[in-house]
Amino acid sequence: MTLPLVSTVLLDVQSLQVEFPSQGPPLRAVDGVSFTVANGETVCLVGESGCGKSLTALALLRLVPEPGRIGPSSRLHFEGVDVLALASEPLRQLRGRRMAMIFQEPMTALNPVRTVGDQIAEVVRAHTQRSKREAWQDAVKMLALVGIADPDARARQYPHELSGGMRQRVMIAMALVLDPQLLIADEPTTALDVTIQAQILELLREMRERTGMALLLITHDLGVVAEMASRVLVMYGGRIVEEAPVDALFAHAAHPYSQGLLAAMPRLHVSSGSTADAEVDVDTVDEPERLATIGGSVPALGSFPTGCAFRDRCPLAWERCAKEEPPLYQVGPAHRARCHLVQERPSENLKLTGAGDQA
Repeated sequence: MTLPLVSTVLLDVQSLQVEFPSQGPPLRAVDGVSFTVANGETVCLVGESGCGKSLTALALLRLVPEPGRIGPSSRLHFEGVDVLALASEPLRQLRGRRMAMIFQEPMTALNPVRTVGDQIAEVVRAHTQRSKREAWQDAVKMLALVGIADPDARARQYPHELSGGMRQRVMIAMALVLDPQLLIADEPTTALDVTIQAQILELLREMRERTGMALLLITHDLGVVAEMASRVLVMYGGRIVEEAPVDALFAHAAHPYSQGLLAAMPRLHVSSGSTADAEVDVDTVDEPERLATIGGSVPALGSFPTGCAFRDRCPLAWERCAKEEPPLYQVGPAHRARCHLVQERPSENLKLTGAGDQA
């Protein structure tokens, strides 16, 4: 587990909204998200596709695609600086130099008609006074640091000449070449095989430990969360529904959505006749159980139910869930969940109204 180096707040996000115009009121894809990231900390933002994770990340760098916009009640401070008030040139200096991002698809994020070395060197020259030659040397050195063999030759290649894992390492090199204080990694292991995934995660961990940067890691994979995070933010319907230290979330998840995500994780079941230290024989491995699923899917923008946004899919939903939107209730130290069940349990004779009752 990755722990924060110091407790100083680096990134402070309050009431973040990302909205899109519609014929009626604006549709909010991110609605009132608040969290902090400390220096040297690894925070994971987790949830299904469509829950607002990537838009949250883009909003941190003011890169929300049009016609979307950051809502007027949003507050975003980095090292005490109001990011939403920055003019274009200070904002450009902030991006890449102090806050950097690894985008989800390296093949589409990289320019196909320029060598990878040129693209890394361009970042250096855009933010420093280094010469073209010096920037190229920085690019080659960074490729070596992220574990690419023969970096001078690789720097002269184009993205299509590299494997998926190498392209992802190039993206990491590009993001870290200027030693940013915060790295935002949006699904950095998507579409990679499990061996390469493990290598990329290990590389991110090594680079975080080497540089002391903070890491905001966006993922849908709770295995990645367990391996990388010190703190977890669970997102659903554009809102944070649970936040907790990683150990607390895995041991005592309080929100039914978090519980559903954990239940859907595949597990290896070994019969009682074998021991953890012994070599597992295939004959002793129990027949695998069917993976648990969360019924339904994330509704389209503007289609969420009243009250709790998750209640149509929740097997524990009850009358209060339809009437009141739950706040983030305190569960334990640094642990909060957006569920009425944290505060109150329905009486035994109260009819449930959620997905479990409908099934």
